Amino acid sequence: MSITLNTALASLITNKRRVSALKSLGVTTVGEALTYFPFRVTDPVRLATLREAQLGRQMAFVAAVRDVRVVPGRMLRVIATVDDADFARAHNMPGGTAQLTFFGGRKNYIDWVSMRLKSSPVLVVSGTPSEYMGQLQFTHPDFLTVAPPEFAGATAAAALPTGSKLKYDADSIDEATLRVTRPRPVYHASSRISSEHIHETILNLLWMMGARTSTSQSAQTSLVPPSTNSIAVQPGENQSADTAEDDASNMPNDAEGNNAMASAVGALAHAIPDILPEQIRASKGLMHRAEAFLAIHDPDSRARFNEAIDTLRYEEAFISQVSLLKARSHAHTSAAHPCLLDNTSAATAANITESGNGAHNLRDQFISSLPFTLTSGQQQVIDDIAADLARDWPMQRLLQGEVGSGKTVVALAAMLQAVGAGYQAVLVAPTQVLAEQHAETISAMVADLSPQVPVTLLTGGMKLAARRKALAAAASGEQGIIVATHAAFSKTFQAPHLALVVIDEQHRFGVEQRESLNAKTDDGTTPHLLVMTATPIPRTAAMTWFGDLDISWLTELPGGRKPIRTVVVNEADAPTMVRMFQHIRARVDAGERAYIVCPRIDMDDEAETASAGRRKRSAEADDSIGIDNPYETYDDNGEAEARPPLHSVEEIAGRLQKLPQFAGIQFATLTGRDKDEVKTQVMADFATGKTPILVSTTVIEVGVDVKQASCIVIFDADRYGLSQLHQLRGRVGRGGTNSWAFLISRAEPGSIAEQRLEVIHNSLDGAEIAQADLEFRGAGDVLGDAQSGGKSSLKLLRVVKDADMIADARVRAEQLLAADPELNNDVQLAGAVLDFTRGNETFLTSS
Repeated sequence: MSITLNTALASLITNKRRVSALKSLGVTTVGEALTYFPFRVTDPVRLATLREAQLGRQMAFVAAVRDVRVVPGRMLRVIATVDDADFARAHNMPGGTAQLTFFGGRKNYIDWVSMRLKSSPVLVVSGTPSEYMGQLQFTHPDFLTVAPPEFAGATAAAALPTGSKLKYDADSIDEATLRVTRPRPVYHASSRISSEHIHETILNLLWMMGARTSTSQSAQTSLVPPSTNSIAVQPGENQSADTAEDDASNMPNDAEGNNAMASAVGALAHAIPDILPEQIRASKGLMHRAEAFLAIHDPDSRARFNEAIDTLRYEEAFISQVSLLKARSHAHTSAAHPCLLDNTSAATAANITESGNGAHNLRDQFISSLPFTLTSGQQQVIDDIAADLARDWPMQRLLQGEVGSGKTVVALAAMLQAVGAGYQAVLVAPTQVLAEQHAETISAMVADLSPQVPVTLLTGGMKLAARRKALAAAASGEQGIIVATHAAFSKTFQAPHLALVVIDEQHRFGVEQRESLNAKTDDGTTPHLLVMTATPIPRTAAMTWFGDLDISWLTELPGGRKPIRTVVVNEADAPTMVRMFQHIRARVDAGERAYIVCPRIDMDDEAETASAGRRKRSAEADDSIGIDNPYETYDDNGEAEARPPLHSVEEIAGRLQKLPQFAGIQFATLTGRDKDEVKTQVMADFATGKTPILVSTTVIEVGVDVKQASCIVIFDADRYGLSQLHQLRGRVGRGGTNSWAFLISRAEPGSIAEQRLEVIHNSLDGAEIAQADLEFRGAGDVLGDAQSGGKSSLKLLRVVKDADMIADARVRAEQLLAADPELNNDVQLAGAVLDFTRGNETFLTSS
């Protein structure tokens, strides 16, 4: 059987419980196992004599086996007495003795361990010393058996008692010592599988790939893993002794130094081909991909581990930049409808932004009718978009701006340019509430334009008759504006004269959905694309992840808005909580509104388990009850630490209504599970003041615009991303009144979670907050399509810290594509680019 990166682990590992445990970590194939990278590497184990042992501090030593006995009882034990007299003498120290103790409930395991201990007169041991009844003891230490001199150099065939499946682990004491003391990677683990067993599995996979490959090529020597540290030959509770013995019999032994590594890489290279073009790898001094995997999962030093991480990090940067550049070049080869102002000729289109021609076109009518003056930033972006729309290839532009910076005005100006040229424009919003608000706002803003501009609303929650009418209006091809939710991506939606697609809140939609709109036209053209986000993205991140788009920023905020006062409240601080609720009651009595945000819907909601990741958003899901929580903490074994359960809308609404501060006040609740008509009514009642306090999930995160809202309380704030907190905070203060954001936290003093909340407390600058978010979280958590339930191909790349690396990769990617646009000379890279695109279809930035 040929083993590749796509081979399923279930076909290679006989232990089904281990296969299941790995699957729970998202590891189902060989490739996923090799890219399940450790989050740290241990310090090298110190080599010391038994007399130098310090209780609780890991050490390694060389010892002779003096006695091995099996102690019967409810829990069988193997106790081996060892001494290090010869080893200590070589270090000018007196010798000492210790006991190696192994517990086991199955006799076959006990027999297997005792056989290994008896097979070799000399062991190299690694473990943590303790004391039992006055005797130095090592419980379940790792150990390697060393071949006697007469068997040195022939350990693979070294003859133990006839019929034994065991072989010696090392040819010499020096070799075994090197392997035992080298650093060891530590992986994020779970209660079902330990970091050690993850390490063991990956080492065995690396060996199997090299050994299996080399057996078919007589010129190659068998792959020899640099180290197994006896993990692979020591069964744990999830591994039977029979399986362990099979592993032990099949594990090869090490050769010496660099020759072993060269042999290993040579064998692995057939199963793990390099992706980076050879000239780029050589010029950057990077490892071969197979060598990097070996150095990460079986490092002989921290320096080599770091070098391997840098190699694969650059590989990610290069693949992502090639993918984005290819997407960008592909767009320029497509045809689009030129949307000229006042039907000016293509020859004069380039002068649109300078001349100011077309005073009577729809776009300029709209701008003239505004009751305020555009900021210079808005005017510049409108001019840039006008020039883009006048071309006969599709615009692809990302518009980023703070909450309230005027993105909707810019988008409407662009849509009116398309409508004025005789085409259709679609504005896609992530929620029905936001779509309805957009439709209402746009209808009012274009009501006095001439000719009249029809505005059609299309949502998944509309009644059948209204929905059919909206679909018919779009299918007629009549010029106008269509405001839609995810319904715009359905097969029933057709817009034959579609020239412009505007997507609000880019992080809620993906490339795959955006591309589905290209099929809506009848003439084979590709619509111009404008995607918008209020989620602040640092420039380096935007250039990396949205490298296929031109990027515009709106940095100026309209005047009149007062800064939001942000207060971090420890939930255990009862007096402060009481004062906060009294303050909210006072604001409600003054005619204002308050939001109360919780991460879960009800007590049974599965979002309680979302601390390991985000829930998948369904096609019409309006909120993220799967809380954005990339800040897991782990113990030294890589296991996630327990955290308190999250608060729910059901729980908090019930508690608050019983407080004396809110006597006589009506509450409303809003979640993504509510029907669309319920959501609409709830928001209407909140806006009018019938229910001045709204307890909700993060369904209100984007687009909800209630001018009277002056207070927002966010429970479990320490479990949200910074950018999401900034978005939620932006729901208040939109009417020019004083406003407050209360962040309720259960974070431990001095913890990272507390430090993150201080960033929000001290800053209202979205770009600064996003920068801090990236630095706290790392690019692999911020970027990718985790919110849609997909998998991100970025595992190591850090957008902020690796900005220079990304810039270098982009330059080299441009040079490579200029010489070979289709990557015909780099088949492995072409495949990796295709895999990357498939694995990152949504190109999301998390909120």
